[in-house]
Amino acid sequence: MKFETKLIHAGQEPDEATGSVNVPVYQTSTFKQDAIGRDRGWEYSRSGNPTRKALEDCAAALEGGKYGFAFASGMAAETAVLNLLEPGDAVIAGEDIYGGTYRLLEKVVKKTGVEALYADLKNPENLKKKLKKNVKLVWLESPANPLLSVCDLAAIAEICKKKKILLAADNTFATPYFQNPLALGADIVVHSSTKYLGGHSDVVGGLVVTSNEELGKRIKFYQNACGAIPGPWDAWLTLRGIKTLAVRMKRHEENAFAIAWFLRERPEALKVFFPGLPEHPGHETAKKQMRGFGGMVSFEIRGGYKAAYEFTRRLRIFSLADSLGGVESLACYPPVQTHASLSEKERLKRGINPGLVRLSVGIENKTDLLEDLKRAFRCHKSQVSGHK
Repeated sequence: MKFETKLIHAGQEPDEATGSVNVPVYQTSTFKQDAIGRDRGWEYSRSGNPTRKALEDCAAALEGGKYGFAFASGMAAETAVLNLLEPGDAVIAGEDIYGGTYRLLEKVVKKTGVEALYADLKNPENLKKKLKKNVKLVWLESPANPLLSVCDLAAIAEICKKKKILLAADNTFATPYFQNPLALGADIVVHSSTKYLGGHSDVVGGLVVTSNEELGKRIKFYQNACGAIPGPWDAWLTLRGIKTLAVRMKRHEENAFAIAWFLRERPEALKVFFPGLPEHPGHETAKKQMRGFGGMVSFEIRGGYKAAYEFTRRLRIFSLADSLGGVESLACYPPVQTHASLSEKERLKRGINPGLVRLSVGIENKTDLLEDLKRAFRCHKSQVSGHK
């Protein structure tokens, strides 16, 4: 099946009992067994639920993997993958990652005896410099949050395979519509399905996909043992959102391009971060490994925090909010929102400067979105002269 068809049909066959074209919501905690040791494939909803299984099968198909696992949140999905590490192991993570991932590594994972290291993975050579004997996992995002940096997944995967190191790629920003990390050599793909896959800002969830049988068994064991699973209603909502992923991502990208080009010409914008722009450092890599550039745009506003505060306060269509990937447009201030868990020193080291604003570009009419940004800029009180 082609991708658009998989979105609607993978893991979602009509219900055998009733013929329902939608997967039923199996709102049950447990399942009747015919006799001791004789169940009908289902026992207890923490261990498995037909609605959740449909989502997991669909996610695996979209990423070209064999095994899919659904979790209660993106962070729960990340924790399941990091649980593959043993005390004394080390993980190397990209410097440009979600603040919640950094917090998980620093405040939770390190307590288990796992070492967390960081590298600028935009250049694969930087990974080689960080490698040690105890490194068992490389963790990256591409495009990354919040600076939209791009990693050469195939090059990094090649390094990892030579050293027998696992590679996990967070594909939340790109989605399987634009990119498939497993096909580029990654061992594991992670999604915050809260974002583009759900697509409507009405459900929280996470997904893990792999084609490695042994990894699949270990993640499945963790999922059941720790129980951070989505309820059937959350799984159903995510499945419903996935059905329209292709048409939504086309519009997200179209609008993101319009906004990136608009910002590029504004004197108030010191820098614009969008991999679709030719001057973006990762543009050529993105063209090579992606089928599009996504719907996220970040920019640095002249005037720092005060300018960002005034700009976001005057937006009317873009809502100032955490999260991303919904049909509605959102603005985010990473230093206080998504990356508040990093110290100021760590933020500045990673290029998360006081004027950084991240836009999750929705699927509204792009003329309205551009007018909203223009209105906010017109109220920009900083004195700006000349173009950057």
